[in-house]
Amino acid sequence: MAEGSSGRGSWDEGALEYAGLSRVRLDALLQELLGRVDEIMEYQERLRALLDAVVGIGADLDLNSTLDRIVTAACELAGARYGALGVVGPDGKRLVRFITRGVTDEEIAAIGPYPEGHGILGLLIEHPEPIRLHDLAEHPRSYGFPANHPPMKSFLGVPIRTRAHAYGNLYLTEKTGEADFTQDDERTVTALATAAGVVIDNARLYADTEQRRRWHEVTAEITQLMLGEFDADEALQLIVQRSREVAGAQIAALLLAEGNELVVRAVDGPPEFTKYAGRRLQTDLPLLHLVGSGSGDQIVIEDLAQLVKDAGGFSEFPESAKLARATIAPLPPGTTATGGFLAVAMEQGASTRVAEGADLIRMFAGQATLAVERAQAQRDRDLLVVLEDRDRIARDLHDLVIQRLFATGLQLQGMQRLVPAEHQQRLSRAVDDIDSTIHDLRAAIFELQQPPDSTSLRGDVQALVAEYTEPLGFRPQLICTGPIDTVVPAAVRPQILATVRESLSNIVRHAQASEVTVEVNADSQQVVARTTDNGVGIGDQHRSSGLRNLTERAQALGGTVHVTDNQPHGTIVELHAPLAGN
Repeated sequence: MAEGSSGRGSWDEGALEYAGLSRVRLDALLQELLGRVDEIMEYQERLRALLDAVVGIGADLDLNSTLDRIVTAACELAGARYGALGVVGPDGKRLVRFITRGVTDEEIAAIGPYPEGHGILGLLIEHPEPIRLHDLAEHPRSYGFPANHPPMKSFLGVPIRTRAHAYGNLYLTEKTGEADFTQDDERTVTALATAAGVVIDNARLYADTEQRRRWHEVTAEITQLMLGEFDADEALQLIVQRSREVAGAQIAALLLAEGNELVVRAVDGPPEFTKYAGRRLQTDLPLLHLVGSGSGDQIVIEDLAQLVKDAGGFSEFPESAKLARATIAPLPPGTTATGGFLAVAMEQGASTRVAEGADLIRMFAGQATLAVERAQAQRDRDLLVVLEDRDRIARDLHDLVIQRLFATGLQLQGMQRLVPAEHQQRLSRAVDDIDSTIHDLRAAIFELQQPPDSTSLRGDVQALVAEYTEPLGFRPQLICTGPIDTVVPAAVRPQILATVRESLSNIVRHAQASEVTVEVNADSQQVVARTTDNGVGIGDQHRSSGLRNLTERAQALGGTVHVTDNQPHGTIVELHAPLAGN
């Protein structure tokens, strides 16, 4: 019994010990289970947050707002105080855009220009793989921070790809609680970056579609304008305005070649640039030479502001201008257009839409050439109508009016022998008046037969005589005979005009005349410019000094100047210039 009792006591003690161990193990298992549950709950929370972030970044297809939402979502998922998204440029070496979160506009202004991709940021561009760092300053590629930059220690960088191409990188710093970014943070942000690549790609495709839809709308608008009567400057300004809007650029300008100059025909953008409208630029400027050195294809300039600064020769370029990527498309050749180019430039930090829409800029350049050609055709048509009308008027004057006046003059001359002597003088004056009228009509007919925009010696002399009407107090009589506009060479015409001008100037200052006659006549051998007045004369003291310039002009033409007295009063100044040697 005693042994049996002793055996039961040992069994009870073992059972109790086993039960105690079981409770300890059960507690451990429960603790482990609770830890797993917490991990699962945390994972579910992180997964739910990731899904919410993916849904959030795809809320709309606007690229700018999409990029902002991606940075915000990445900061919230990883618990980062600061975040940024750097967009890699087409060259694959530098950042062309930088979207930030956690830094105020005042802090950004104090820091200075956005980074371009050096140091650790450049490491992600060169090797697009996730990077986690405990301390940025300890990495050998660290460049340090510029002045006024907030302190940053922990770092997580993840690349963003679109269709296997590097679009940019997500940069996160300063995890909350001064902790390091974990592997779970890296996985979560990497998953977000993968989804962000799809969303960005869709947003870019949508932007391209919208851009081309807008292009078709403005093409129809410009075409509709040019189908009717239109002003060329208005059409070119519309083309420049719409090209800037469609490209999303800061400024657009159209320059047309005129001889050795480029004329800024239209500008659209901020006021500091629109003031250049109408400005003429020499084509030998270093910047324009660089632009024009291409093969006729459009060119893309990554940093226009820096290029202007380096090239020099354009001191009036606004210092505040922060123009980055620019596309310059030459105007296609036309029948009348002599060349030029259309340029659009983006503001620094703006979306790089110009590169993708470069073919649209070329299309706008084609529209500009079409507008110039269409405007010239419209002017030619209007000029043809004017010339036809002038020709009809000249023909009617010659065939009807002059012939009737000539017949009337002959009749009056025939009547002189039939009227009393006291009336013959009146008839003679009437005949002289008819001859003068016929002469004036012939001059008017000649002017009508000249193109409206052309210059003629006859017209220049008429304008010169009209100019001296007010100083003289009366209008001088002008007589032009012979084919002065066809036989007098262009090199001789300025000397003829200068002779007439100086003669009239001398009459105004010295002659005190009441009648002045200016005659210009020419034949196949010589041209004669004669100025006659009825004044007091210029006197001997002025004959040599006052007419020295006229003598030099005549000698330059191989001719002579004669100054004689007019009877009974006044002076006659004649310039004779041979035409055979000119």
